[in-house]
Amino acid sequence: MTDKKILVYVVEDYLLTRITYKHAFQDCDDVEIIGDFETAEECIEALKTNRADVILMDLGLPYMTGIEATKIIHEKYPDIKIIILTSHDNDDEVLSSLASGANAYALKDIPNEKLHNLIRTVSEGSIWIDPRITKIVHKTFFKAAPKEKENFNLTEREREVLDLLVQGLSNTEIAERIIVSPHTAKAHVCNILNKLSVTDRVQAAVKATKYDL
Repeated sequence: MTDKKILVYVVEDYLLTRITYKHAFQDCDDVEIIGDFETAEECIEALKTNRADVILMDLGLPYMTGIEATKIIHEKYPDIKIIILTSHDNDDEVLSSLASGANAYALKDIPNEKLHNLIRTVSEGSIWIDPRITKIVHKTFFKAAPKEKENFNLTEREREVLDLLVQGLSNTEIAERIIVSPHTAKAHVCNILNKLSVTDRVQAAVKATKYDL
Protein backbone atom coordinates (compact mmCIF):
# COMPACT_ATOMS: atom_id res chain seq x y z
CA MET A 1 0.00 0.00 0.00
CA THR A 2 1.34 3.44 -0.90
CA ASP A 3 0.97 6.69 1.02
CA LYS A 4 -0.60 8.39 -1.99
CA LYS A 5 -4.27 7.69 -2.55
CA ILE A 6 -5.53 6.68 -5.97
CA LEU A 7 -7.97 9.42 -6.99
CA VAL A 8 -11.03 8.14 -8.83
CA TYR A 9 -13.84 9.67 -10.90
CA VAL A 10 -17.10 7.78 -11.49
CA VAL A 11 -19.06 8.42 -14.69
CA GLU A 12 -22.46 6.75 -14.38
CA ASP A 13 -25.93 8.03 -15.24
CA TYR A 14 -27.73 6.18 -12.43
CA LEU A 15 -27.51 8.13 -9.17
CA LEU A 16 -28.02 5.07 -6.98
CA THR A 17 -25.10 3.30 -8.65
CA ARG A 18 -22.84 6.32 -8.12
CA ILE A 19 -23.85 6.42 -4.45
CA THR A 20 -23.13 2.69 -4.14
CA TYR A 21 -19.60 3.11 -5.49
CA LYS A 22 -18.92 6.08 -3.23
CA HIS A 23 -20.16 4.14 -0.21
CA ALA A 24 -18.05 1.10 -1.14
CA PHE A 25 -14.81 3.10 -1.11
CA GLN A 26 -15.49 5.71 1.56
CA ASP A 27 -13.33 3.95 4.17
CA CYS A 28 -10.49 2.86 1.85
CA ASP A 29 -6.98 3.94 2.79
CA ASP A 30 -5.62 3.85 -0.76
CA VAL A 31 -8.59 4.74 -3.01
CA GLU A 32 -10.71 7.89 -2.91
CA ILE A 33 -13.62 8.84 -5.17
CA ILE A 34 -13.17 12.58 -5.67
CA GLY A 35 -16.00 13.14 -8.13
CA ASP A 36 -19.01 11.49 -9.73
CA PHE A 37 -20.79 12.54 -12.90
CA GLU A 38 -23.99 11.73 -14.71
CA THR A 39 -22.53 12.52 -18.13
CA ALA A 40 -19.16 12.15 -19.82
CA GLU A 41 -19.21 15.84 -20.70
CA GLU A 42 -19.25 16.77 -17.01
CA CYS A 43 -16.28 14.51 -16.34
CA ILE A 44 -14.24 15.92 -19.23
CA GLU A 45 -14.95 19.46 -18.03
CA ALA A 46 -13.85 18.55 -14.48
CA LEU A 47 -10.58 17.09 -15.74
CA LYS A 48 -9.52 20.53 -16.95
CA THR A 49 -9.02 21.67 -13.35
CA ASN A 50 -8.89 18.53 -11.21
CA ARG A 51 -7.22 15.36 -12.49
CA ALA A 52 -8.12 11.85 -11.41
CA ASP A 53 -5.79 8.84 -11.58
CA VAL A 54 -8.50 6.38 -12.58
CA ILE A 55 -11.96 6.79 -14.12
CA LEU A 56 -14.77 4.25 -13.75
CA MET A 57 -16.65 4.74 -17.03
CA ASP A 58 -20.11 3.44 -17.93
CA LEU A 59 -20.89 2.87 -21.61
CA GLY A 60 -24.61 3.64 -21.86
CA LEU A 61 -24.46 7.33 -21.00
CA PRO A 62 -26.77 10.12 -22.19
CA TYR A 63 -25.35 12.30 -24.95
CA MET A 64 -21.70 11.24 -25.39
CA THR A 65 -21.13 7.51 -24.99
CA GLY A 66 -18.55 5.98 -22.71
CA ILE A 67 -16.52 4.82 -25.72
CA GLU A 68 -16.43 8.31 -27.22
CA ALA A 69 -15.45 9.77 -23.86
CA THR A 70 -12.72 7.18 -23.37
CA LYS A 71 -11.16 8.09 -26.71
CA ILE A 72 -11.19 11.82 -25.92
CA ILE A 73 -9.80 11.39 -22.40
CA HIS A 74 -7.12 8.94 -23.53
CA GLU A 75 -5.94 11.34 -26.24
CA LYS A 76 -5.87 14.38 -23.94
CA TYR A 77 -4.69 12.67 -20.75
CA PRO A 78 -2.90 9.41 -21.65
CA ASP A 79 -1.68 8.99 -18.08
CA ILE A 80 -5.25 8.64 -16.75
CA LYS A 81 -6.38 5.01 -16.50
CA ILE A 82 -9.93 4.17 -17.61
CA ILE A 83 -11.93 1.18 -16.40
CA ILE A 84 -15.05 0.44 -18.41
CA LEU A 85 -17.61 -0.66 -15.83
CA THR A 86 -20.81 -1.72 -17.54
CA SER A 87 -23.51 -4.34 -17.91
CA HIS A 88 -22.81 -4.57 -21.67
CA ASP A 89 -20.95 -7.66 -22.90
CA ASN A 90 -21.21 -6.96 -26.61
CA ASP A 91 -18.06 -7.94 -28.51
CA ASP A 92 -18.00 -4.78 -30.63
CA GLU A 93 -18.21 -2.58 -27.54
CA VAL A 94 -15.42 -4.49 -25.83
CA LEU A 95 -13.06 -4.10 -28.79
CA SER A 96 -14.09 -0.48 -29.42
CA SER A 97 -13.46 0.37 -25.77
CA LEU A 98 -9.99 -1.14 -25.80
CA ALA A 99 -9.20 0.48 -29.15
CA SER A 100 -10.27 3.82 -27.69
CA GLY A 101 -7.74 3.50 -24.88
CA ALA A 102 -9.54 1.74 -22.02
CA ASN A 103 -7.24 -0.06 -19.61
CA ALA A 104 -9.82 -2.51 -18.29
CA TYR A 105 -13.29 -3.85 -19.11
CA ALA A 106 -15.36 -5.13 -16.18
CA LEU A 107 -18.98 -6.07 -15.73
CA LYS A 108 -20.96 -4.25 -13.06
CA ASP A 109 -21.55 -7.35 -10.96
CA ILE A 110 -17.85 -7.39 -10.08
CA PRO A 111 -17.50 -7.68 -6.26
CA ASN A 112 -16.33 -4.54 -4.46
CA GLU A 113 -13.13 -6.22 -3.26
CA LYS A 114 -12.30 -7.29 -6.81
CA LEU A 115 -13.02 -3.79 -8.11
CA HIS A 116 -10.78 -2.36 -5.41
CA ASN A 117 -7.96 -4.65 -6.53
CA LEU A 118 -8.66 -3.79 -10.16
CA ILE A 119 -8.33 -0.07 -9.49
CA ARG A 120 -4.96 -0.67 -7.84
CA THR A 121 -3.79 -2.98 -10.62
CA VAL A 122 -4.82 -0.64 -13.42
CA SER A 123 -3.29 2.37 -11.67
CA GLU A 124 0.03 0.51 -11.83
CA GLY A 125 -0.25 0.15 -15.60
CA SER A 126 -1.86 -3.27 -16.08
CA ILE A 127 -4.64 -4.03 -18.56
CA TRP A 128 -7.49 -6.34 -17.54
CA ILE A 129 -10.58 -7.82 -19.17
CA ASP A 130 -13.28 -9.68 -17.30
CA PRO A 131 -12.67 -13.40 -17.99
CA ARG A 132 -16.26 -13.78 -19.17
CA ILE A 133 -15.67 -11.09 -21.77
CA THR A 134 -12.33 -12.57 -22.80
CA LYS A 135 -13.94 -15.92 -23.53
CA ILE A 136 -16.65 -14.30 -25.65
CA VAL A 137 -14.13 -12.33 -27.70
CA HIS A 138 -11.85 -15.32 -28.18
CA LYS A 139 -14.74 -17.52 -29.27
CA THR A 140 -16.01 -14.92 -31.73
CA PHE A 141 -12.75 -13.94 -33.37
CA PHE A 142 -10.77 -17.18 -33.29
CA LYS A 143 -13.39 -19.93 -33.70
CA ALA A 144 -12.80 -20.13 -37.46
CA ALA A 145 -9.07 -19.52 -37.41
CA PRO A 146 -6.72 -22.50 -37.50
CA LYS A 147 -4.38 -22.65 -34.55
CA GLU A 148 -0.82 -21.77 -35.52
CA LYS A 149 1.87 -23.83 -33.82
CA GLU A 150 4.66 -21.98 -32.05
CA ASN A 151 5.85 -22.37 -28.49
CA PHE A 152 7.95 -19.17 -28.16
CA ASN A 153 10.29 -21.09 -25.83
CA LEU A 154 7.89 -20.68 -22.91
CA THR A 155 8.69 -22.79 -19.88
CA GLU A 156 6.03 -24.92 -18.22
CA ARG A 157 5.77 -22.37 -15.41
CA GLU A 158 5.38 -19.52 -17.92
CA ARG A 159 2.61 -21.43 -19.68
CA GLU A 160 0.87 -21.83 -16.34
CA VAL A 161 1.21 -18.10 -15.64
CA LEU A 162 0.03 -17.25 -19.17
CA ASP A 163 -3.10 -19.32 -18.65
CA LEU A 164 -3.88 -17.37 -15.46
CA LEU A 165 -3.11 -14.11 -17.26
CA VAL A 166 -5.62 -15.00 -19.99
CA GLN A 167 -8.19 -15.64 -17.25
CA GLY A 168 -7.73 -12.02 -16.14
CA LEU A 169 -5.81 -12.56 -12.89
CA SER A 170 -3.59 -9.77 -11.59
CA ASN A 171 0.07 -10.33 -10.66
CA THR A 172 -0.91 -10.58 -6.99
CA GLU A 173 -3.62 -13.15 -7.75
CA ILE A 174 -1.23 -15.13 -9.95
CA ALA A 175 1.32 -15.12 -7.12
CA GLU A 176 -1.28 -16.47 -4.70
CA ARG A 177 -2.41 -19.14 -7.17
CA ILE A 178 1.05 -20.54 -7.94
CA ILE A 179 2.42 -19.82 -4.44
CA VAL A 180 5.24 -17.42 -5.26
CA SER A 181 5.98 -13.81 -4.31
CA PRO A 182 4.30 -10.97 -6.25
CA HIS A 183 7.77 -9.95 -7.44
CA THR A 184 8.34 -13.41 -8.93
CA ALA A 185 4.90 -13.40 -10.55
CA LYS A 186 5.62 -10.01 -12.09
CA ALA A 187 8.95 -11.33 -13.41
CA HIS A 188 7.17 -14.29 -15.05
CA VAL A 189 4.68 -11.93 -16.72
CA CYS A 190 7.49 -9.68 -17.99
CA ASN A 191 9.32 -12.70 -19.41
CA ILE A 192 6.14 -13.87 -21.13
CA LEU A 193 5.53 -10.46 -22.71
CA ASN A 194 9.13 -10.36 -23.93
CA LYS A 195 9.02 -13.86 -25.39
CA LEU A 196 5.71 -13.18 -27.15
CA SER A 197 7.00 -9.79 -28.39
CA VAL A 198 3.94 -7.96 -27.03
CA THR A 199 3.60 -4.92 -24.82
CA ASP A 200 0.57 -5.68 -22.68
CA ARG A 201 -1.67 -8.40 -21.28
CA VAL A 202 -4.41 -8.03 -23.89
CA GLN A 203 -1.96 -8.66 -26.73
CA ALA A 204 -0.53 -11.59 -24.79
CA ALA A 205 -4.00 -13.11 -24.34
CA VAL A 206 -4.78 -12.71 -28.05
CA LYS A 207 -1.47 -14.28 -29.06
CA ALA A 208 -1.92 -17.12 -26.59
CA THR A 209 -5.24 -17.96 -28.25
CA LYS A 210 -3.91 -17.57 -31.79
CA TYR A 211 -0.97 -19.91 -31.19
CA ASP A 212 -2.82 -22.29 -28.87
CA LEU A 213 -0.47 -21.68 -25.96
